[in-house]
This record gives sequence, C-alpha cells and structure tokens, in this order.
Amino acid sequence: MSKIDLEQVGFGTLAIHAGQEPDPVYGSLATPIYQTSTFCFETVEKGTQIFDGEIPGYAYSRGGNPTNATLENKLAALEGGEACVATASGMGAIGSVFMGLLQAGDHVISGECIYGCSSLVLKNTLTKFGVTTTFLNTSDLAAVEAAIQENTKMIYFETPTNPTLELTDITAISTLAHKHGIKVVVDNTFAPPPIQYPLRLGADIVVHSGTKYINGHGDVISGFVIGNEADVTTIRKDAATKICGSTPSPFNSFLVIRGLQTLELRMARHCENGLAVAEYLENMPFVEKVYYPGLKSHPQYELAKAQMNNQFSGIMAFELKEGINGMDSFTACKKVVNQLKLASIAVSLGDPETLVQHPASMTHGNMPKEDREAAGIKDNLIRLSCGLENKEDILADFEQAFAVLQS
Repeated sequence: MSKIDLEQVGFGTLAIHAGQEPDPVYGSLATPIYQTSTFCFETVEKGTQIFDGEIPGYAYSRGGNPTNATLENKLAALEGGEACVATASGMGAIGSVFMGLLQAGDHVISGECIYGCSSLVLKNTLTKFGVTTTFLNTSDLAAVEAAIQENTKMIYFETPTNPTLELTDITAISTLAHKHGIKVVVDNTFAPPPIQYPLRLGADIVVHSGTKYINGHGDVISGFVIGNEADVTTIRKDAATKICGSTPSPFNSFLVIRGLQTLELRMARHCENGLAVAEYLENMPFVEKVYYPGLKSHPQYELAKAQMNNQFSGIMAFELKEGINGMDSFTACKKVVNQLKLASIAVSLGDPETLVQHPASMTHGNMPKEDREAAGIKDNLIRLSCGLENKEDILADFEQAFAVLQS
C-alpha cells in the first residue's frame, strides 16, 4: 500500500505514484515488465482458487498481467473511475465496449462526427449483429432526446470531436440519458486528464486511444476503458480478453506507465502551443476558419472553459479559403501540408512532434463523401496536432509553408 494518501495529492503526483509500488521481490523502483504468457501455481488447489477468483493472482497474460494491472490501476485513479481495462489499441477499447455491453436488438445514439474507424464499426460491423445506430449532432440536446427509442442502450460520442473540435455537454447528455436508463460512453482521447473528466461530469464509461496523449511518445499502440467495477468487469471478461482478444503486451504497458508520469507537464505545453498556433491561424488571410475550443470565436468557448478546465489541448483543425490563386481547395491543402518542414505528415496526435494530416483523404477517407460533409469534414480541412517544440518554431514553419500559396 502507498505511504501517501493519493486522494490528497495533486494530479502530477498522482500520475507518478498511483498504482505503483517498488517491486516486492527485488525492490525495483520502476514497474517490472512481466513478459510472460503464463504463470505457475504452487499447487493445483491454489491454481483452482485463482481461476475461480477466490484469491488474487494471475494465470495467463491474456486475462491479466501484473504490468498491465499497474497501468490499469493508474488510469482508473487519474480518470476517477473504479476500474480500468487496458487494450492493445484504441479500437480495441471501443470495440470491447460495444461487444461487451450491447446485444442484438439494441439501439445506439452516436455523434455524427467521430473517428472514421469508430463510425465504420457502428455502420457496417455492428449491424451484422443486430445493433442499429442513429447518428446525429450530440451537441443538440433536443435532437438526442428525440432519437431515444425504447431499445436505446448507449449514447456514444467524442468531445471534442475528431476532427472538427465540436463539444458535447457531458453533464447535460448524462442527465438526459440516465432518466431513460441509457449508458453514456465518452471518447476522451482529445482532452485527457487533467483537462477533462467525463466520469465526474456524469458519464458512465470513458475510452481512450492511449496511443495519443496518454502515452505521448509516439511509440505505442494502446487503449483503455474506465468506469465502474461492474461495467469494466463485464467488458474485460466478455469482450476485451475473449472475443476481441485485445490484451496489450506487458512491454507496451511499461512504456505507457513511463509516459503517464509526465502527462501533466506535457499537456500544459501542448495546450500552450495549441492556443498560440490557433490564434496565429485565425489571423492568417489564407485561412477561412479555425476549429479550436480555446478561441473566443468558438461557439462553445464558454462550455469549453468549464468542461475542459480552461485548458484546450493541442489539437485543432482549420479550413483554407477556396480559390486561392485559382487553386481548388484540395490542391491548396496538399501544397501547404507538403511544404511544412518541422511538422510531420502523420495521422496520429499527442506526440512530442507536431503532426499534420488531411482528414478527407486520410483518417476519414473511408467515409462516403456525403457523410464526411454532413459531419463538417470538408476537402479544405487540415488537422493539426501541436507538439512539444518551441511554439516560435511551429509558427515559423507555418509561415514558410503558407508562402507557397503566394507563388
């Protein structure tokens, strides 16, 4: 047990100490990597007790591993949940929630602007199992209420959304959903703690692509589901470790544990850089619109200040003006993105490096054009993840990149 009261410490201290104790065998300060597929038992009787859950222990790493458990305990503490199950990817987390909590005949309400793979699963995969989904703008509370059916079991959304950075009022949606016995699942990838705490705001389950800000170093694929003990146990036993088989490797969990220890410091820099770049883009004559909740021009700025604890992450999107020097928007986007030197063209986010991508042809390229446009993802939209570089260098990179539009 920890010598400090983790309920009385700040977020940075919690990120370092929660879930972690020196190794009881050799005193290792860093959590050991238990790189093993199976575990041995002293006796058949003890093995039976572990399998039956009568005593704590591990039998097979797909079902549980000490390194993974340390990471799960840390994430649960940081999000304020009772339990967490780690998965091998963000889609492993999302898929495990769907497969663990839904059954044939159920109905889901989903945000219309979500990660392309999440949309694909809801539209194409779950329909094979008799689960239907209504897609709508979850920031419109009246529309959500009107879409509720007798068989609605889940409301799923991202806030901020990917990639248009629109917000959903988590408290308002949760209050409405719980009147009807509906679970609320929030993808918190874009605004992890210490920015946003969906469970505190009333949500039932939080999912993360831990690949992004949670790990923060661009070297791990991971995911997480956090919620109450009963829901997480169901998701773990019925989906994550069985039908989805999405248990992470202990080495990857070790790397995420390492990354989490600097989460508070990293997020502060991401937020600082994000706001500086968003303000720069808003004043750039080639830019039509900037999507960033930290700008006072954002229609949900007041909600963002309250719900995101006056921090706004490092992710944004912006649209180029149409017809720049006679170019179509797609050509203009390619010119700017290809001209960037410090920023790398990549589809992830939350890395130390600044990353940029074109959603219509990359992350959301598998969505039909009419669906993309309905979700606000236009051909002239560029998504940007501000890294940890000096903000002056990021701004200088965009200054030289925009110069290509003048020639």
